Amino acid sequence: MSSHHIVRDDQEPALIIANGAACHDELLGQLLEWSPLVIVLDSAIERVIDLNIKVDVVLGDFDRGFDPHEILKSQYPVEIIHAPDQNKTDLEKAFDYLIARKIPAVNVIWATGRRADHTITNVTNIVSYRDSLKIVIHDDHSKIFMLPRKFQKWYPKHTNISLIPIGNVSGITTKNLVYPLNNEVLTMGYRTGSSNAVAEDGLVSIDHEEGDLLLMECID
Repeated sequence: MSSHHIVRDDQEPALIIANGAACHDELLGQLLEWSPLVIVLDSAIERVIDLNIKVDVVLGDFDRGFDPHEILKSQYPVEIIHAPDQNKTDLEKAFDYLIARKIPAVNVIWATGRRADHTITNVTNIVSYRDSLKIVIHDDHSKIFMLPRKFQKWYPKHTNISLIPIGNVSGITTKNLVYPLNNEVLTMGYRTGSSNAVAEDGLVSIDHEEGDLLLMECID
């Protein structure tokens, strides 16, 4: 694993490394290469150091009894952010840090897998940052992000797509999906748009009128 990333400005999304299941080295390497700022949550720092990854910021509550300054000698220069607020997850604190720095977008890895409660929280918390930060969560099987009211993107035929409502989402209309929606409602726990697919090579359109809707581009 490369210990250095290349881009050193804010033209590309930042990268946050959380502490869930690890992704494939190829995905990790691609994201590191184009990230101007790499943040690791303190709970994952030993794993990151073992992979010889150079990071810019270590952030968290540091509640596990180790001395971050001692561990991070190999990471100098690095910014250490002590964020003890127990009303937010460390991932949320990292989002807040990026917003304070006026960085508009971030990719997140190692945020799914392992503990189910952490996975659900990390994915659903995207919606609370909808107006201030563009967030994309990546793992080996999915790419997850929040949809604007009107969304269009070119996809190849058979691409697996799931629409996941956070709460109740109404007025959903889609084009070029195998199972189309026409001014319909999806509700978490009752009806979701899981396991849909692109009907033909070309633009997919997904519009919705009210509510928070996540898109998952899925790889089996």
